[in-house]
Amino acid sequence: MGCVAGSFDERIAVAKKNCYLYCALFIYICCDFLITIFLLEAGMIKLEFFTKDDFEQLIQWIDSETLLINWSGSLFSFPLTRNSMEWYIRDTNDLNVSDALVYKAVDTATGETVGHISLGGISRKNKSARISRVLIGSAANKGKGYCKQMITEILKVGFDEMQLHRISLGVYDYNTAALKCYQTAGFSIEGTMREVLLHEGKWWSLIEMGMLEKEWNSGSL
Repeated sequence: MGCVAGSFDERIAVAKKNCYLYCALFIYICCDFLITIFLLEAGMIKLEFFTKDDFEQLIQWIDSETLLINWSGSLFSFPLTRNSMEWYIRDTNDLNVSDALVYKAVDTATGETVGHISLGGISRKNKSARISRVLIGSAANKGKGYCKQMITEILKVGFDEMQLHRISLGVYDYNTAALKCYQTAGFSIEGTMREVLLHEGKWWSLIEMGMLEKEWNSGSL
């Protein structure tokens, strides 16, 4: 009987081991499938300099005064024009001397331009800059992870290519989706400028966020 019982216990142990292996394989396949789906829905992003050829698309995206203010504060008047775009990119996009770099975000899988972003207020003396004009253009492209990828790519420009020490940004408090994106990308909330902008009878507060070089280099983002 002892021999039979031992054999039975061994079979149970083997069955459990096989069960664990099959479960692990199933989880791996599911995760791989989900990652594949995610990458198909939102391909990898690359940043390319924003040029005159991109003016019309940005003008079409900014189709309301509220969206314009959320995108640029009081920098522009609605509607955007080619003249204002010409002024916007004047003296930009030289990594060595410009105080602003203006980009479009391109999905590498489809070649589609899906967003816009800039790195401005560049101080080479203080090794700092500020992310601004962040926009996912089409409603169909929102919620696909493009925002975090755009932020990550521009942080690479600032910290890895330009060797900056600090990068900041501001987000209006009602824009919870953008706030979540920036926090996920590794930014910390540093304070709130209360009721800085009045639009259609409502006050908007500006949440200030920042990231330091050591936080980027920690690899924990």
